[in-house]
Amino acid sequence: MGITKDYKRVELSAVLGLVGTGPNILYLKAGGKDAGLVAVGANERVIIWDLRTKELVRQLLGPASTVTSMARSPDQKTMAVGYRDGSVHIFDVSSGECEITFQGHKRAVTALAFDAAGMRLVSGSQDTDLTVWDLVSESGLFRLKGHTGEITKAVFMKEHNILVSSSKDKLVKFWDLDIQHCFKTLVGHRTEVYSFVLVNKGHRIITGSADSELRVWDITFRDEMDESETVEPSKKAKKDDSDDEDAEDDESSPLVCVSKGSVMREARDPVRGLVVDASEQHLLCHGPGRKCEVFVLASEEELQKKLKKRRKKARLRAAASGMEEEEVAEPTLTVEDEVRRVDTFKLSAKVKGVDVVAKDGLLQVATLLSNNCVETTQVQIVDAHNVSCQETSGINRSGHRSEVRTLAFSSDGNLFLSASGEQVKLWNRSSLQCISTFDCDYALCSSFAPGDKHVIIGTKSGKLQIFDVSSRTMTSCIDAHEDTVWSLSMAPKDKNGIITGSKDQTVKFWKFELVASPDDESGRKHLTLVHTRTLKMDDQVTCVTYSPDQRLLAVALLDNTVKVFFVDTLKLFHTLYGGSAPVLCMDISTDSTVIATGAADKNVKLWGLDFGDLKKSLYAHDDSVSCVKFIPRTHLFFSGGKDRLVKQWDADSYQHIITLKGHHAEVRALAVSPDGSFLVSSSHDMSLRLWEKTDGILVLDEEREQEREKEEEQEIIQSDEPVVAGEATTEVMAGRKTVDAVKGAESLIEAMDIYEEEIRKLAEHAAQCRCQGKQVPPPPPHPLMQAYKADSPAEFVLILLQKIRSSEIEETLLVLPFDYATNTLLVYLLLCFVCVPSEIEETLLVLPFDYTTKLLKVLEVFLKNGWQTELSVRCVCFLLRIHQGQITSNQVLLPTLDSLRDLTKDRVKEFKDMVGYNLYAMQLLKIKVEEKQEDKLFADATSRFKQKKKKRKVHAPVVS
Repeated sequence: MGITKDYKRVELSAVLGLVGTGPNILYLKAGGKDAGLVAVGANERVIIWDLRTKELVRQLLGPASTVTSMARSPDQKTMAVGYRDGSVHIFDVSSGECEITFQGHKRAVTALAFDAAGMRLVSGSQDTDLTVWDLVSESGLFRLKGHTGEITKAVFMKEHNILVSSSKDKLVKFWDLDIQHCFKTLVGHRTEVYSFVLVNKGHRIITGSADSELRVWDITFRDEMDESETVEPSKKAKKDDSDDEDAEDDESSPLVCVSKGSVMREARDPVRGLVVDASEQHLLCHGPGRKCEVFVLASEEELQKKLKKRRKKARLRAAASGMEEEEVAEPTLTVEDEVRRVDTFKLSAKVKGVDVVAKDGLLQVATLLSNNCVETTQVQIVDAHNVSCQETSGINRSGHRSEVRTLAFSSDGNLFLSASGEQVKLWNRSSLQCISTFDCDYALCSSFAPGDKHVIIGTKSGKLQIFDVSSRTMTSCIDAHEDTVWSLSMAPKDKNGIITGSKDQTVKFWKFELVASPDDESGRKHLTLVHTRTLKMDDQVTCVTYSPDQRLLAVALLDNTVKVFFVDTLKLFHTLYGGSAPVLCMDISTDSTVIATGAADKNVKLWGLDFGDLKKSLYAHDDSVSCVKFIPRTHLFFSGGKDRLVKQWDADSYQHIITLKGHHAEVRALAVSPDGSFLVSSSHDMSLRLWEKTDGILVLDEEREQEREKEEEQEIIQSDEPVVAGEATTEVMAGRKTVDAVKGAESLIEAMDIYEEEIRKLAEHAAQCRCQGKQVPPPPPHPLMQAYKADSPAEFVLILLQKIRSSEIEETLLVLPFDYATNTLLVYLLLCFVCVPSEIEETLLVLPFDYTTKLLKVLEVFLKNGWQTELSVRCVCFLLRIHQGQITSNQVLLPTLDSLRDLTKDRVKEFKDMVGYNLYAMQLLKIKVEEKQEDKLFADATSRFKQKKKKRKVHAPVVS
C-alpha cells in the first residue's frame, strides 16, 4: 500500500477593501436623530456604514451569491436583500441575523419593496415574475405573471391594495392584489422603463426610461370620484394618444391614469434611478453617468397660487387690449409647473445608487459610486432656480477605486501590498487594517525591496516607481521602458536588483543603489535603480521570473513560447513551446526544478527546468488563467482565473486539491506569504480575500465526493421550477430540494419504522395484559428513543421533526415515499401541527386522494374537539380546493362534507368571538390606562384610522 499524502485545508479568513459595489444605497433611520447610517451592497454581503465616523457598523451575511437588490421596512428594523441566485433574505438590522429566507425565483432578484404596514414584501426578478410574500406567516402568497422583460421596480400603493411594477418590456402595470390581476397597463414608453416614483399620495406617477424624458401621469381613484365626475375631454384625448391599449375607459378599473406630459432632462443617458424624499417635494434622478439632477415637485397650494397669478395677468392683459374677460382663454398649468428641474450636481465617479433624506432644511444625498466609494452631498434649495450643492464627506479609505492588479507580501509576511490604477495600499495582515496609501500610476506589477522599507511598482506607462514606507512618499520615478511594464522579479538569492519585462520587447536588469537627493538638505540617501543590462526579445514580453537559485531566467513572449536563459551569460537554455495561447503568468518552484505556466487557453502547463520537457498539461479553469503562485518549499501551487475561482494543485501527482470559491468576478492576482500559511487574492469585484491554511486534514476522495454532491444538488435546484403555492397554475412549492432535505427524509423514514414497531409492541403488550388479567412489565423502548429521551413513539417522531429546519420541512416531506409521507403527515397533524403554518399547504400537496378522504375525517374530529381551529379550517379549505372534483363526486364523503360545513362555521364563529372579546378587552384596558395617566395613547393612530374609515365608501370583507 502506497504512502498517503496529507494536505492541509485552506479556508477564507477575511475580506478586505470593500466599501460598496451595488446595486443601491439606503439610508437607515432616515428622518430621525440617527440619519447617519447607510446600507450598501458589497458582493455577497450588505455593509452598514456610519457616515459621521466613516466606520463599519455591521455586516449582513447571506448566501454565497451577489446582492442584487435591497429594501428597508417602514419601521427600518428589518431589511430585505435579494440575491443573484433568486433568494430573498430578511435581516434584523440591529442584530444582523437572518430571520426569514424565501426561495421563489429562478434568476436574480432585481426589485424589492415593503408595503406600508411592513407585513408584505414584493420581489421582482429577471425571470419576469413578481412574487408577493407574507412576512407574518413566512410564506408566499401568489405570483403575478404578465411582464415579458426583467422587472426593474415594484411599489405598493399606500392607500389602496394595488401594486405598481415596471419592466424592461417598456410597460408599467397596475395589479389589483385582491383579485391578483393586472387591470391597467401604461404603454406610452418607447424604451425600457428603469424606474418610477409615486408622489402626491399615490395620485401621480413619474416614470423614467432609457430616453431623456420623465413622463408624468395623473392617477384618479374611482372610490374618490363623485358619481357625476367624469374624465375631461382633453384628458381623454391625451389618454387616447398615449395609451392605445387602454383607450376605452374601463369602468371596472379601480383608477383612471391620464398622461400629463413629459419633462426633459439635462442628461441624455438612460434613467437608472428615481428617488423622492419623505415629504415628496424633491425628486432626484440619475443615470449611469456622473450627474445627478434635482427636481422640485410643486404642492397643490403652490399650483393654485401660480394659477391665480396667471389668471390675474390674463385679466390685466385683456383690460389693456380692450378685450372682454369672456374672450380671454383660461390659463392652464403645464407639467413643467408641477415638476421643474432646478439644478444638476456632479459626482466624482459614475453613480450606481442614490438615496435622499430631508433634515434641517437640507437634502442629504447619499450616493454609491462605481469606484467602490460612498459620497454624501448636501443640497440646499434657495429658490425655484437656485440650488447650492456642497460635498460633505465620503467613505473611500477602506478600499481601492479600481480593481487591484498586483499583490505582494513582505519578507516576514506581516504586511502585504495591493496596487490598482491609482493607489498603492499597505495592509497589516494581523489587524486587517490599511496602514498606508500612496498615489501612483496604473500599477501592473509590484514587489517589496530588501528590508521591506521600500515598495517597487511597475506601471502601465513604462515607469518604475519606488515608495518609502515610513515617510509614505515616492522617492524615485524611473522611465524604465518605452511601453507597459507587465512583470518584474526580485533577484531571489543576492537581492541586489530586479528584472523587468515590457511590451517594448525588452527585458532589463536593474541594480539597487543609494543616492543622495539634491532636494533633501539633510543629506539622507534614498533607494533607486540603476540599469545594468538589456535583453532584446523578438516579441512582446508578457511575464519574467528568476529561478529561486538565480541561475536561470524565464521569459514568456506573445508568440506562445517561454524562453529560458542563463542569468550570467544570457544564453538560451530552453524554449518551452506547445501552447495554443500566450502565457500570461508563470512561477518556478523553490527547488528550481518545476515551472508552472498559465495561459489564455485555460490550461496550466508543468515543465521540467532540467530538460525543458512538458510534464503535464492541466485543464485548470473555464477561462483564461491569470495568475500562478507556488507555495514556498513545496510543489503545491495556486492558480487563479477569469472564471472567478482559485484552485490549489499538486505538481508531483498532478491532482486538483481544492477549489476556493468566494470571488464574484475574474481573479486578477495572487500572493503567497513566505511561510506558505496565507494567500491573498484580488479580483475585478474590488475585494481582497485573505485565505489561511488551517490544521484540518483534507482527504482528496472526500473532497471529490463533496464536490459531486454539490453538483447534484445544483442540478436538482436548476431542474426544479420554483412556483409559489397557491398559484392559479400547477401547484408547485416555492422551496428547493437540497441534500439536507434528503437526509431529513431518511431520518423520518427511520423514525416512522421505529414508530410503527413501537406501536405494534405496545398493542401486543396491551393484549397480553388483557389475556393474563394482570399488569405485565412493558417492553423496553427502542435505543434511539432512549437516546433522545422520548417517552412515547409519537414524541420520538416529534423530536426528529423539530430537528429539521422549518425552511426545509416541506422539501423533506416531498422526498418521502407516499406511504411514509402520509403516515408521517397523520402523526404530524395529530401532534397539533408542529410545522409552521406557512408549510401546511405544501405538505398537503404530497397526500394521495385516498389519504385525503381519511384526513378529512381526522379533521372532522379535530373540529368537533376544537383542536387547532385555525389550522384545521385552513387544511380543510385547501384540500377541498385542490381535490374539488373528486371530493364532490364521491357520495361517501357527503355526510363528512355536511358535517365539516357546519363545524367550520361554528368554530370560526367561536374563534371570531374570542378575537372580538380580546379586542374589546384591550380597548377597555387602553381607556383605563389613559384615565390613569391622563394621556391618550395611540391618539394619532386612532384619528388616522377614523379619517380613513370615513373617507372609504366601500368596505372590504374581513377575512378571519
